[in-house]
Amino acid sequence: MENNIALPDCTKLFVGGHWKEPAVAAAYTNENPALRKGLCEVAIAGEADVDQAVKAAHAGLASKEWAGMAAADRGRLLWKVGQIIRERAKELATLESLDTGKLYVEALYGDMENAAGAFEYYAGWSNKITGQVLPVPPKFLGYTRREAVGVVGAIIPWNFPLMMAAMKIAPALAMGNAVILKPAEQTPLTAVALAGILDEVGLPKGILSVLTGFGDTGKAIVAHPGIDKITFTGSTAVGKAIMRGCADTLKRVSLELGGKSPNIVFEDADIKRAVRGVTTGIYYNQGQMCTAGSRVLVHESIHDKFMDAFLASVKEIETGSPFDKASRMGSLVSKEQFERVSGYVALGQKEGATLALGGTPGGSEGYFFRPTVFTDVQPHHRIAQEEIFGPVVATSTFKTEEEVLAVANNVTYGLAAGMWTNDLARAHRVAHALKAGTVWVNTYNAMWRESPFGGFKQSGHGREGGQYGAELYTEVKNICISI
Repeated sequence: MENNIALPDCTKLFVGGHWKEPAVAAAYTNENPALRKGLCEVAIAGEADVDQAVKAAHAGLASKEWAGMAAADRGRLLWKVGQIIRERAKELATLESLDTGKLYVEALYGDMENAAGAFEYYAGWSNKITGQVLPVPPKFLGYTRREAVGVVGAIIPWNFPLMMAAMKIAPALAMGNAVILKPAEQTPLTAVALAGILDEVGLPKGILSVLTGFGDTGKAIVAHPGIDKITFTGSTAVGKAIMRGCADTLKRVSLELGGKSPNIVFEDADIKRAVRGVTTGIYYNQGQMCTAGSRVLVHESIHDKFMDAFLASVKEIETGSPFDKASRMGSLVSKEQFERVSGYVALGQKEGATLALGGTPGGSEGYFFRPTVFTDVQPHHRIAQEEIFGPVVATSTFKTEEEVLAVANNVTYGLAAGMWTNDLARAHRVAHALKAGTVWVNTYNAMWRESPFGGFKQSGHGREGGQYGAELYTEVKNICISI
């Protein structure tokens, strides 16, 4: 299917509901990372394009078509988007695989399902976020309203492009906002396709813009005084820069950033189940996940037994074409990411950790990298402290619950954590003690759009998903009337 798919036209920007050439002609070549070949030319939005999108957004927010639209009607519009994504799932999954290098089956059954589901889920929230009547003195009526923030700048990463776009656009539109979306420069295809779908279902002009480009495009969005909120998913370093950039205009900011998640295997764990969960926890999507279980901490009493089974499991993972049914891992997203992962593998060996498996390119064509396992990793090693964002796991042992909690929490991140145990009391006790926004017990990466998702410490702030994800795009107004 990948050979005959029609790519969306990325040479134009979607500004306020219209396809337009960038104000200053500029473009770059988008690459297929599994083949290291160019896919298409992509427009680069500049400051003038951002300004035009902001003006269109404010006009759209004031229009009768949007301001006068009933909340339930916004919900019906979003539901249609979800349905079209389902109808075109194979086409969109192909675009996603071409752009990211991820497995087609994962894009189809994971990314497309979650993207469609996000629009369907938040369609239902459009008329269910309410205010309150307050218990003020009898001579007054006090009540609250939740109102749209206004113009939202959404900056998304390259690891789950359509899904990330959906998880920001759907709740923002459900609450009545306008959105300016900036996809990652490595993966513009499905964002451009999504703009076409939203236009097709009748989204009023001005309410959505999609601006492709590099970091300077994102900086212009962050700096623009006409944008009321920034929502960002990506690295902690960029998240800090965005916070600094929002300071002058005091924009509302929500950030979902990096992680260095521990996956703890206690001595009473079901080893077969734990091996399966640890393997998918680090190698799904080539390890390019903020929640990746990149630190595996195993109780010393079962270490050898667990590692024998784990290494046998990892050896079965074949890297290859995203469209080959035999492939268990696709390619990394770019040359930059390939070099980053390679650099950390060299660093791990230099620090004294043992390279037990992998650590080499997984093919000659694209940016493939073999699943990699380090043993004898010390807590202070950089491969145990820093986010690699690739198929590299750092394993070590522990003796006591207190020890493993100290190690698990001794990083700057706090996005997610997992544990494997059949002791119910320990499960609750350790879950409460872990400094992470999500804790999984006897599972890993089980994420639902109904659940809140976000991190502690330098993994960001704010929560996406569920009612939290809808309220993220609202302001609370207090109204007091003398009666």
